[in-house]
Amino acid sequence: MAPLLPLAGVALSYGPHTDPLHELTATTPGGGLRLLLVRGAAVLAVCVPALTVAGALLPEVAGGPGPAAWLLPALALTLGALALGSYLGCRNAVAVVGGLWSLGVLAPVTVRYGALPAELLAQALTPWFSSPAAQAGWAGAAVCCAALLAVRRHSFDAYDRPEFP
Repeated sequence: MAPLLPLAGVALSYGPHTDPLHELTATTPGGGLRLLLVRGAAVLAVCVPALTVAGALLPEVAGGPGPAAWLLPALALTLGALALGSYLGCRNAVAVVGGLWSLGVLAPVTVRYGALPAELLAQALTPWFSSPAAQAGWAGAAVCCAALLAVRRHSFDAYDRPEFP
């Protein structure tokens, strides 16, 4: 569940539900996507030590990244939530991405073993995070989500919304 930690921070860091002056700040030159990225970067900077500790608890895989195993999935999930947030809003996008992540992680292990003992969960999930191929996949997903976010950057500007006069 470590990659979900930054998602919670992103959900709480941007949008009208957390910022009473959201409409005002979204119309400033430093608002919109820029403000969202600054706040998202601050959230990731706080979460990196926790993610590194979580990665250190995984069993080692030959040639794997070790304690850094959670960093790329967390970055990819965060960028995915931000990109999806351009369509749904940040809070809804975080709920969707977090729900899909939880389902993808817990469902196969629960179906296979019928329970979630920590050792079995760690053994089952290690190849999805620690192998070099998995890390390359997470890096590719992060790049794709960042590209989509760059394409959709204007959706975070208040003056591009139809309800803005």
